[in-house]
Amino acid sequence: MRILVVTQYFHPEPFRVNDLVVGLRDRGHEVTVLTGMPNYPEGRFYPGYDGLRPAEERFEGMRVLRVPLLSRGRARNWRLALNYLSFAFFASLLGPLRCRGRFDLIFVFEPSPITVGLPALLLGKLKRAPVMLWIQDLWPDTLEAMGLSGPALSTGAAVANFVHRRCDLLLLQSRAFMPCLLARKLPQARLRYLPNWAEELYRSADTTDHQDPLARFEGFRILFAGNIGTAQSFDTILAAAERLRDRRDIHWLIVGDGLMRDTVAAEIRTRGLEAAVHLLGRHPPAAMPAFFRTADALLVTLRPDPVFALTIPSKIQSYLAAGKPIIGALDGEGARVIAESGGGMTCAAGDSAALAELTLRMAELPQESRAAMGARGLAWFGEHFERKRLLDRLEGWMHELTDKADADTDTGR
Repeated sequence: MRILVVTQYFHPEPFRVNDLVVGLRDRGHEVTVLTGMPNYPEGRFYPGYDGLRPAEERFEGMRVLRVPLLSRGRARNWRLALNYLSFAFFASLLGPLRCRGRFDLIFVFEPSPITVGLPALLLGKLKRAPVMLWIQDLWPDTLEAMGLSGPALSTGAAVANFVHRRCDLLLLQSRAFMPCLLARKLPQARLRYLPNWAEELYRSADTTDHQDPLARFEGFRILFAGNIGTAQSFDTILAAAERLRDRRDIHWLIVGDGLMRDTVAAEIRTRGLEAAVHLLGRHPPAAMPAFFRTADALLVTLRPDPVFALTIPSKIQSYLAAGKPIIGALDGEGARVIAESGGGMTCAAGDSAALAELTLRMAELPQESRAAMGARGLAWFGEHFERKRLLDRLEGWMHELTDKADADTDTGR
């Protein structure tokens, strides 16, 4: 198949769509990517990229077409809104000019924002190709969780409704999205469950590479990896660390970056937690297995909010694949996955006292017990989130859509 992937985020930005396109290419498909200028999560353009000029490059042998956009900046809602809208505008304006030739399928990768679906629908109409949307964040629910209301929320709801109703197939990263979309009168036949997987590199977390990037931290090392944002509830982490400040052997290690990094750094200083909480910066995906392998436990947190209870943070798949025990302070689907896997311990989102208690309990477990917990999580990952199995499922649905489109063309519909 000739597949056009439309995504606001792409390599070198750290998103699972990077691995998805490689998986499709390895199966013999011709993949082209339409994307923006990389600026996530720091909010500024990566070196070598100009936000004002279109660009073309190659990634793993695939053609990548970049359109201008306004960078995210460092935290203002209005700047983020302009970032979203600028990609939708320029991808709609320039996409038809730059994405020449025929495509059998338009595939949309949709973490926030839903506006990424607008240029995809336009291209689907022009190319007479079906459009498949992989929903990572559920709009407008995500906007409401961010505290938006009034015209901003109603506009987001209208755009989401417009996009969802016009896509040929909606893929849901969490089963909990299904009731929400059915309540909006979307046909169940157009809704399919496709969870995230983890890149193969995370399963190498137990390799013979003996590098220890955490060697300077002696004691129990609990590691958070990923975006440092408002959704991740760093107040909960810092409050738990405060409760355990007398346990000098416990180190809270944060690997990542994001809009809230400076705020979190300031809070660490204000609370006097410099000896306990360590911001280690952002590292490339290839470096992460070493961090996971040498940590004693892996941490995932979310704010207490109904919409966040619906989602499965994609770091959970990576944590399970690494075969390390997980500590989670989150509700809903993410907590369910950790509990069912047997790969960790969870408490309610936002409960810093319970998070501190779980951390102490995990730290006091024998190493053999923690290893057994990680092994259970890895086995559960293999059964539910294995990459090849999920790519098989996705590829089957892609063929289903293109076969139907061909049949409709043949019958003149």
